[in-house]
Amino acid sequence: MTSTEPTTRPTVRGEITLSHSHQGLVTTILIDRAAKLNALTLELLADLDACLDQVAASTARVVVVRTAGSRVFCVGADIGVFSQLAASDMWRRWISVGHRVFDRLARLPQPTIAVLDGLAVGGGLELALACDLRIADQNATFGLPENGLGTVPGWGGTARLTAAVGAARAKELIFTRRQVDAHTAEAWGMVNRVTFGALDEEVDGYVADMLGSAPIAQQVTKQLIDAAVAGAPAAVLEGIASGFTAHTDDFAEGVRAFLDKRAPAFRAG
Repeated sequence: MTSTEPTTRPTVRGEITLSHSHQGLVTTILIDRAAKLNALTLELLADLDACLDQVAASTARVVVVRTAGSRVFCVGADIGVFSQLAASDMWRRWISVGHRVFDRLARLPQPTIAVLDGLAVGGGLELALACDLRIADQNATFGLPENGLGTVPGWGGTARLTAAVGAARAKELIFTRRQVDAHTAEAWGMVNRVTFGALDEEVDGYVADMLGSAPIAQQVTKQLIDAAVAGAPAAVLEGIASGFTAHTDDFAEGVRAFLDKRAPAFRAG
């Protein structure tokens, strides 16, 4: 992502880099295992978990998730690693760790954007689905091929894909093991936007628009939407949330700015 504003030095944890831009308001998580097509291991997941600790406690208002290399976002789990696990380790470690880390990513208070510049399959698609928004290059492709390996999507794919595209589409993708292109994924609701050679510019536009919102209200809204997907009553939660946000400095600033006919100057968080 491009920015003319001051940028802090990146924090490096193994194969994951955190970089901060827009005066610390945007954090980018870069998974860099390009030589292995960004395949995920338990060690990489542990590093991602540690990075999420830092992100959750930071002043960032938007989080962007990227991977290194070209034409491949992430091929998912490293088959050479998990195929050697005993059944008990698959249950105790591989599945539970992946679920915990992806759930933490999904529960970050800040809104998250997955930047999909190529193939996203298996755990790679599950990683993208754990983000709030997905922006894809026109050449990106998506799939959940686990049934062809004699197993099932194990890091939340069955639930998150179903929430995004509906049960029938989720069953189609998983049962057939087919990959769908970016335009099909957009039509199904799997991705928010498909770009034509301008992926970074599209992401920058989304980030700029999101930074224009009141940060507390935005984070509370994320929790409301996630709760609604889980079946929580919106009338009750929205009443509580509205009462809370009505007493924030951001709400007072938003009202003043509206009356003054100017852009609001919201705080960092």
